[in-house]
Amino acid sequence: MITYFLTVPGLGSSGSNHWQTIWEEEHPEIFSRVEQEDWDVPVAEKWVETLNESIKKLNSPTLLIAHSLGCLTVVHWAQKYTSSNIAGILLVAPADAERESFPKEISGFSPIPTQRLPFESVIVASTNDEYATIERAKEWAEKWGSQFVNIGALGHINANSNIADWKVGKGIINSIFSTSL
Repeated sequence: MITYFLTVPGLGSSGSNHWQTIWEEEHPEIFSRVEQEDWDVPVAEKWVETLNESIKKLNSPTLLIAHSLGCLTVVHWAQKYTSSNIAGILLVAPADAERESFPKEISGFSPIPTQRLPFESVIVASTNDEYATIERAKEWAEKWGSQFVNIGALGHINANSNIADWKVGKGIINSIFSTSL
């Protein structure tokens, strides 16, 4: 049973109106965040190592809750490391580091790994996400062995999507990972 939640934000971290931050503030006793050294000029290798250091500190069954570039950080981590404390992975609005318009100052996230993830995982994607098409998200779900949830037209599923504490996201976690959030 999942007893802890570790959020893995994307580029720029998650601001005060982002659902990840709201969830952390609602449940500070069971949530923590991976704190990257540089949120604005990500380097995959550094982000993966920081994630790994955070995971090493875990001592109970944990759900990784990643958003955007944080999803790619988790996927790269899973190709290099493992942990018996990871009970599952929620990948929300993964960014496509292979798209032509991907910022050049962000390095090391491409190519995107295609190996099956060693943990139960779910990808939640939007039909109008400017950072990855729904088709790409479905392709990743197939390759990674993830369940796939099409959430409809919610943009990048972030603070700009006006979803506040994102009750639907909590419902996905509760339903798929059999926990109570």
